Amino acid sequence: LFIYREQIMKVDLFNKEGKKTSQITLSDKVFAIKPNEHTIYLTVKSELAAKRQGTSSSKTRSEVSGGGAKPWKQKGTGRARVGSSRNPSRVHGGSAFGPEPRSYIEKVNKKVKSLARKSALSQKIKSTSFRVVDDLSMETFKTKEFNRLLTNLKVQNQKLTLIVGKEDKNLFMSCRNLKAVNLVSVKNVSTYDIVNSNMLLFDQASVEHINEGF
Repeated sequence: LFIYREQIMKVDLFNKEGKKTSQITLSDKVFAIKPNEHTIYLTVKSELAAKRQGTSSSKTRSEVSGGGAKPWKQKGTGRARVGSSRNPSRVHGGSAFGPEPRSYIEKVNKKVKSLARKSALSQKIKSTSFRVVDDLSMETFKTKEFNRLLTNLKVQNQKLTLIVGKEDKNLFMSCRNLKAVNLVSVKNVSTYDIVNSNMLLFDQASVEHINEGF
């Protein structure tokens, strides 16, 4: 009888001053699996496609205004026969194969999405492109204070994704003007949020949430 025993690994836990205070455990079921790059590709492709509006549209020859009357008679003019002045080959004519409103959504199974997120997290942990902070909440909403936090953690001037366990308005206001910082809740984090960054910044609550059942 084989009984699976979950492996755990410990990583350093930092405070806002950038000092190591203790360690926190990461579940191997999430943070140390063998990455499946194809699931990451499928999931990211689906997530980016879902962001597209799909509202591009053009008018066909039947929708363009005008062109109701025959420009000239069928025979006797010496010119080519023309039935409408709005056919696609003429100036101000309609589009022959133009875009039409459509949905770009691509379905991906839940298990594939879950595996993709775990694979993306495992890649970041393996490359040590992450920091875990005990608390990321801000007392005031000042970008200067948030930049000081990044400097203390030695992650300044990097493309960051902040994953937090609970939404904090001051934190959002402090980092919303920074182009390279993306703040997301652990409940809504996507595979694209994870891979589209050079560094992941977790708070302790988000790690505990992921360990319990991401």
